[in-house]
Amino acid sequence: MRIATTVPQNDLRLVKDAAKSVERDGYTMITTMENKHDPFLPLAIAAVETEKVELATSIAISFSRSPMVAANLSWDLNEASRGRFVLGLGTQIKAHNE
Repeated sequence: MRIATTVPQNDLRLVKDAAKSVERDGYTMITTMENKHDPFLPLAIAAVETEKVELATSIAISFSRSPMVAANLSWDLNEASRGRFVLGLGTQIKAHNE
């Protein structure tokens, strides 16, 4: 069974210890979403603090950044995590979700 959880996004100082705890407790994935805060920055911190847990954006808004920026962020996170990053995109535009 695979179980995902999240780490604090409102206080980046908490991400390091939270990510280590998530991995130690046996979770298989850390997810973040783009709501009030950027979803990539906490995963960058988690990437260098963990060894096995997968890292994913459950929702990164696709229209708020260029495809090139999203691709570069994803490439760098995948590199930093040694292949553990998964990009999840969404529109968060009501008309597109209906």
